[in-house]
Amino acid sequence: MAVNSTMLPLGTEAPDFALPDPAGTVWTLRDFDGASALLVVFLCNHCPYVKHLGRELGLLTQRFIARGVGVVGINSNDADAYPEDAPEHMVVEARRLGYDFPYLVDADQIAARAYRAACTPDFFLFDGERHLAYRGQFDDSRPGSDVGVTGRDLKAAVDAVLAGEPVAEPQRPSIGCSIKWKPGNEPEWSA
Repeated sequence: MAVNSTMLPLGTEAPDFALPDPAGTVWTLRDFDGASALLVVFLCNHCPYVKHLGRELGLLTQRFIARGVGVVGINSNDADAYPEDAPEHMVVEARRLGYDFPYLVDADQIAARAYRAACTPDFFLFDGERHLAYRGQFDDSRPGSDVGVTGRDLKAAVDAVLAGEPVAEPQRPSIGCSIKWKPGNEPEWSA
């Protein structure tokens, strides 16, 4: 079932995290100190919404990184219930789609709760001081639609943040598959 992002309040300070990549290297928010902005993306391997924009996400984030933006992907899905989202498959998917950013495992789903992530994909763009400047959709395209995948909304948000300008309103929520919560771990916003 498709769900919308929770639209975390603008200005929220980026929650810290300490999460491993599939090789076991632990990454934290501090690893992105010095980046002019930080994009945190909750995604997974099996979601048709992520698959729909995956290749363009890889290309666009490569351009963001070249401009000094820190980018991190976080997979919070229950890999026991959804084996396609297991870490070994994350490595293959990242390589296939050109994800040149750390793609981290949130096995305890602590980061998803801290960011109030609700769906995959769910985008959170923080400015250089790590205050939330954008949360919302990649663009207007959806699986099965005739709208091309461009990343227009996210690109415009990154351009504004890098120019020191506010991101244009309204910000439209992202839509995608719900985070696959472990039994008993479902947050109040997932009901």
